Amino acid sequence: MPLPPLNIYRHDRRTRALITLAGEIDLETVPLMRTTLERCLRDGVRTIDVDLTPVTFCDCSGLNAFVETFLRTAAAGGALHLHYPPPMLAWMIELTGSGFLLGDLPAVPGPVSRPAVLFAAAPVPLPVAGFETSHRLVPAVSAVSGGVL
Repeated sequence: MPLPPLNIYRHDRRTRALITLAGEIDLETVPLMRTTLERCLRDGVRTIDVDLTPVTFCDCSGLNAFVETFLRTAAAGGALHLHYPPPMLAWMIELTGSGFLLGDLPAVPGPVSRPAVLFAAAPVPLPVAGFETSHRLVPAVSAVSGGVL
C-alpha cells in the first residue's frame, strides 16, 4: 500500500503549534490530517496555525475537516488559522463563507501574494452546467445520441 501523498510537519511552542501540510488533502489523506490536528488539542495546544504553502490540492473533505477542527478548537478555548491557502482552496473558502478560517498574515516587507478572489467585491460567478428542476439536475446542453459533439 503506497503512502498517502501528504506530509505533515508539526512544530510546537508552548500552547501554540505550527502545522505545515505538504501535498494533497483529499478523502484519502484527511484522516491523517484530522488526527494530527486533534492530537494538538489533546496535547494542550490552544492555537493552531496551519501553513498551506506547499499544498498542491485540497478538496471539500479537507475544507470540511478544517471547519470541524476550527469548531472543536474554539470549543476548547483555542483558535485555528489557515495561512497561505492554494488558489482553489481560497476559492472554496470564499464560496462557502468560511473566511473565519483564515488567520491574519504576518507583516512582510513588500507585496504579499494572496489569491485575488479573497479580495473580490462581488462573488465569483460560477460556470453553470445545469439548472435544478424538481430536485433533479438537468444538463444545460443535451447529449447527442450515438457519439460526442
